[in-house]
Amino acid sequence: MGIYEELQARGLIAQVTNEEQIRQMVNAGKATFYIGFDCTADSLTAGHFMALTLMKRLQMAGNKPIALIGGGTTMIGDPSGRTDMRKMLTKEDIDHNAACFKRQMERFIDFSDGKAMMINNADWLLSLNYVELLRDVGACFSVNNMLRAECYKQRMEKGLSFLEFNYMIMQSYDFYYLFQHYGCNMQFGGDDQWSNMLGGTELIRRKLGKDAHAMTITLLTDSQGKKMGKTAGNAVWLDPNKTSPFEFYQYWRNVGDQDVMKCIRMLTFLPLEQIDEMDKWQGSELNRAKEILAYELTKLVHGEEEAKKAEDAAKALFGAGSSDENMPTTELDESKLTGGKIAVLDLMLACGLIPSKGEGRRLVQQGGVTIDDAKVSSIDVCVTAEQLKTGVKIRKGKKIFHKAILK
Repeated sequence: MGIYEELQARGLIAQVTNEEQIRQMVNAGKATFYIGFDCTADSLTAGHFMALTLMKRLQMAGNKPIALIGGGTTMIGDPSGRTDMRKMLTKEDIDHNAACFKRQMERFIDFSDGKAMMINNADWLLSLNYVELLRDVGACFSVNNMLRAECYKQRMEKGLSFLEFNYMIMQSYDFYYLFQHYGCNMQFGGDDQWSNMLGGTELIRRKLGKDAHAMTITLLTDSQGKKMGKTAGNAVWLDPNKTSPFEFYQYWRNVGDQDVMKCIRMLTFLPLEQIDEMDKWQGSELNRAKEILAYELTKLVHGEEEAKKAEDAAKALFGAGSSDENMPTTELDESKLTGGKIAVLDLMLACGLIPSKGEGRRLVQQGGVTIDDAKVSSIDVCVTAEQLKTGVKIRKGKKIFHKAILK
């Protein structure tokens, strides 16, 4: 089985142009391909997993990845999947985020000896002359076709800014530039990016002629992958300072029964033969599948040692229930206490477990909060300094554990 057939078997490919050429090229290790990452935060999320593991798979098969950092496109903002305009970031913010992305990508992609490239599209987009761009590139795009694109249609009711309307042209220009200057002949992206990606393929054809072979592949569930990276309204980050290895492990350990095998197939590097056998698992066996998923993905991001610690901590919590080693911990200053105690809602806020007291009140009323395995029955419950000296274990819902201790 070639790498292209493996991607199909893992359920990753949705749509392609020039399928037979793509198949031959990637199976022979001759593709130079790119995936873009806009720098909207200072960490990648679990939603980027599909793109990162895809790049790793293709590189292992001899192909050359280009990780395109969107220093330029982030200044515009991708309207795809949005009901409102993205927050405008400064160039300094974007540069900082791009540096953070690079450190995290190096865990997946081998950039040594020219095996991969990391390029920032700010290098060419920010120096473009607007009138020249309109004349050179703008003439290749039909406004009628652009307005039919899914990424724009969903924004038309609430309003689409002219700034965001330019995003398709900028993304298309990226492929055109990479094709000319870096020999990039293939682009990958999420299924929600199909229109933008076709724009790049068409721009190359119109500017360089029909013999310029530029190819496009979209990932079947990458738009779902972006949703994967969020839980309970909070992002699941790859940065251990934002989402600890234990929290990261627990997130994947608690995926739904209906999703666990799909995630294992798409995101892990387990052999397909092993996964096919696991597909037969039912009932309690799915819990073992979730443990395998959580361990494999935590190992990819945080290393084997942290994955083992997270696995051991989770087993202790859900087994004997007495060990809280490696649990996410907040050290509280005594100034947070009033009269030698702290109210449960204030404690949860201090630990970052709730965004507001209103959310905390709702959780308590629904029986979704425990402290040291005792259900919190009222928002008037307080935790004393004496308890906090040795540390208290807070559980939010069924999935989130946290320890609070006095400094």
